Amino acid sequence: MSTAVNVTILGKDYQVACPDEEKDALLASARMVHQNMEKIRASGKVVGVDRIAVMAALNIAHDLIVLQQDESQDLSSINEKLNQLTERVGAFLSEDRQLEL
Repeated sequence: MSTAVNVTILGKDYQVACPDEEKDALLASARMVHQNMEKIRASGKVVGVDRIAVMAALNIAHDLIVLQQDESQDLSSINEKLNQLTERVGAFLSEDRQLEL
């Protein structure tokens, strides 16, 4: 079931419909966006709420992409190690079988 959730970003209220089980994630997302936008506005380098919003979106998207790449590299490393172990176990079992014959 969806309910309306009120969030405030840079002093402006928004009402967002979301499933009940996703309410906490929505509130955390709104906090992240608000904090990012506040940080950009406080720097004084970007003027205008629309530009601040775009910069915040780019920052958050960049963080997500970096995180996904790190996870992908970690998975590749784990897969490589698993393949090496599989080869070593296979080689050991192959040697053991030769000894039995």
